[in-house]
Amino acid sequence: MNRKINKVAVIGSGVMGSGIACHFANIGIEVLLLDIAPSELNENEKKLGLSLDNKKVKNRIVNEMFQRCIKSKPAPLYHKNFAKRIALGNLSDDINKISEVDWIIEVVTEKLRIKQIVFEQIEKFRKKGTLVTSNTSGIPIKQMNEGRSEDFRNHFAVTHFFNPPRYLKLFEIIPGPDCKNEIIAFLNDFGERFLGKVSVLAKDTPGFIGNRIGIFGMVNILNIVKKLDLSVEEVDRLTGPIIGSPKSATFRTSDVVGLDTTVNVANGIYENCLDDEFRDTFKIPEYVNKMVENNWLGSKTNGGFYKRIKDENGKSTILSLNLNTLEYSASKKVTFETIGKAKKISKTIERFPVLIKGDDKAGEFYRYNFGSMFAYIQNRIPEISDELYRVDDALRAGFGWENGPFQIWDSIGIKQGVELMQSIGHNPANWILEMIENNINKFYVVKKGITNYYDIKTKNYIPKPGQESFIILKNIHENKKIWENTDSIITDLDDGIINLEFRSKMNTMGDGIIQGINKALDIAEKDFKGLVIGNEGAHFSAGANLGAIFMMAAEQEYDEINMAIKVFQDSMMRLRYSSIPTIAAPHGLTLGGGCELTMHCDKAIVYAETYMGLVEVGAGLIPGGGVCKEMTLRASEKFSKNDVEVNVLQEYFLNIGMAKTSTSACEAFDIGVLNLNKDSVIMNKNHQISIAKKHAVLLSESGYLPPIREKNIKVLGKQALGMFLVGTDSMQAGKFISQHDQKIANKLAYIMAGGDLSESTLVNEQYLLDLEREAFLSLCSERKTLERIQYILKTGKPLRN
Repeated sequence: MNRKINKVAVIGSGVMGSGIACHFANIGIEVLLLDIAPSELNENEKKLGLSLDNKKVKNRIVNEMFQRCIKSKPAPLYHKNFAKRIALGNLSDDINKISEVDWIIEVVTEKLRIKQIVFEQIEKFRKKGTLVTSNTSGIPIKQMNEGRSEDFRNHFAVTHFFNPPRYLKLFEIIPGPDCKNEIIAFLNDFGERFLGKVSVLAKDTPGFIGNRIGIFGMVNILNIVKKLDLSVEEVDRLTGPIIGSPKSATFRTSDVVGLDTTVNVANGIYENCLDDEFRDTFKIPEYVNKMVENNWLGSKTNGGFYKRIKDENGKSTILSLNLNTLEYSASKKVTFETIGKAKKISKTIERFPVLIKGDDKAGEFYRYNFGSMFAYIQNRIPEISDELYRVDDALRAGFGWENGPFQIWDSIGIKQGVELMQSIGHNPANWILEMIENNINKFYVVKKGITNYYDIKTKNYIPKPGQESFIILKNIHENKKIWENTDSIITDLDDGIINLEFRSKMNTMGDGIIQGINKALDIAEKDFKGLVIGNEGAHFSAGANLGAIFMMAAEQEYDEINMAIKVFQDSMMRLRYSSIPTIAAPHGLTLGGGCELTMHCDKAIVYAETYMGLVEVGAGLIPGGGVCKEMTLRASEKFSKNDVEVNVLQEYFLNIGMAKTSTSACEAFDIGVLNLNKDSVIMNKNHQISIAKKHAVLLSESGYLPPIREKNIKVLGKQALGMFLVGTDSMQAGKFISQHDQKIANKLAYIMAGGDLSESTLVNEQYLLDLEREAFLSLCSERKTLERIQYILKTGKPLRN
């Protein structure tokens, strides 16, 4: 059945319900968001003389919850206009409208009786064949299904989103006992392809996969922290980026999520997993119960494991909780010798063998923590999943781990992992012992670019499903590498397409990447049909290598800076006018030079979670890779008799001058760095390189010809320059910008106006590139610029001076 989803109903408008509704709106689907009508009037409604039958009163709950959601940070919507795709209503008046939808998602409170009442109502109005799913995090499907029709049961499953639904990629699918296989397959594909999720099929067990393992990791730490005499700061230092987890690590994450949430999930697992060999680990320690009793739940109660206070001058200080005394004191910076050694290893996955060998408290913590985790996950196969890779997928997508627990065990070695768990009193499972007896020391192997996992049923390696739809660059480097240097690598993607991958820190663009761009173009133009520029890092590119610019500017090597900028501009123009199609695949941070590169390619296949912008003014500079020229060109293409031309140009000028950065790929069209006529947004990062490759093939096979060089770009001269200079002068006089900001803005204005020409004139691209390079070079000689760059290099934050 070729099932289509055009409209979705979400029942329950709380944090999760509204968040799920927003994410369906993000992908272009109409949403009906419903909640209960109030049972009594509030004070304001009483003053206005309203009754419970008033529509405004009946929709009060859904309106308030939805407004709270769309105002929250980080934003749940890709674009503020997408809120129009969501219609609000109440269950008393609007439940009949679910007959018009293709999928109904229940997100009401976690009480079985309430869910059963909701399903009874849904049954009355849903049309036959409509999907019905629940976002429950633990109520057994058999109980929720009770009393429902065969058609309802055939189309019923749990679809468990993680909060916030836009950002966390885990989408657990738990089919009901009577759910059709075709429905499971549909949900799996829809989650991956349309919602941009990692779909993970799980069994109907408490906590499913993500929470069962993730909460175990949390409560295990809560229970051992005192035993190992570790502070809150020390644990967060040990469990953050050094092991590939988010910066919020353990206790800061708890403060964000809410300690009560962790406690509730842990209690649920304790009460329902009577045969779990680690059941006692899920018992909440007394100090945590005391925190809950004191309402120290985290950010939502202004205090948890950390607390932010302000002094009389408004200066903020972060306090941390002493777990022994339950008193707050100033947060302290902590260091460990073991972490110092591990930080020298760039790849996170290669750090674990070093971490577990540490002689300090850090080493002791890692041995206990990973030994416990390995002992726990080995016995969850096949209880919660028949396939071990699903555990890794769930932890990476739901908890932000860079590597899943079986992957971490792999990095240490299966035998070594067993020794670790035995050292703290745990025994290996039989299937682990069988692997060792058969000299199998890996859970995963890569064969011909395909990841295979060990299957405990067949006792063989099996290809991980779904890989046929995407390209994993790290799996093909060994056999498909064409060329590499320290900062970039060129790989053959087959079908006549090559990929250029950045691999510098934060993929910042320096000499090595510029060399890689030109080498990739040389190779592609000679022997291939197209070029993709994409990578599997956390970010596409954080911009130019400011460290190199700072060194040259500090040494007053202005000829070298001029040459570097000329080479950068020429490289961007090569991308624009190459004889083969060039496709950029931006994701994550795509700032400065990364944004400039994207704008000069024939097409961009943009991951939805891409944060693009031209942020150079924060470093005391202007964009130097041709984008001042490009934004002027894009503005001139919009000039028409119906618009005031200088107003059109001003929009593009402000986008650079105010360093506007999109909070999604969709917003990037608004600020002019993406082009609706050629660039496309995709939902799933895993498919990005594969889709970009397909577009390169299509362009080539369609008879690709490079664009004709632009020779007639309309610039407005003094008409625009005068207006912009008056504006910057007013801004500086009002102290909205500094004098150095004004100097930067004036130089940008000079470029985009085409100089101080007496009238509108047609110029070519090189004319604007030369103006851009001259302005960039002059700003490099400014002391204030050097101060800004130095501050950014030291703190990672912009300085306004």
